[in-house]
Amino acid sequence: MKIITVCGSLKYKDEIMKATEEYALKGNCMLSIVYPTKENIDDYTKEEKIILKNMHKERIKISDAILVVNIDDYIGESTKNEIEFAQSLNKEIIYYRKQFKK
Repeated sequence: MKIITVCGSLKYKDEIMKATEEYALKGNCMLSIVYPTKENIDDYTKEEKIILKNMHKERIKISDAILVVNIDDYIGESTKNEIEFAQSLNKEIIYYRKQFKK
């Protein structure tokens, strides 16, 4: 069993949830993304955004690996930063890739 933090673009929420479940069913402890409940990212205060970002980094710190959910070859800037952060901590990087666009 590994402790794995999930990373990826929230625009692919459904695929992230499927990948998280798939890896959990393989016996891994999955630390998921906190999904926003507000309509717009701008509805969060600057302080709330910082807290969410920092807590995600804390999940990466306590993980053995991160799972990068890469849909249609899209890895956004935040996810790239999370990959770099995980690499700086010598964490394993696991890529979950799906192609829908042709």
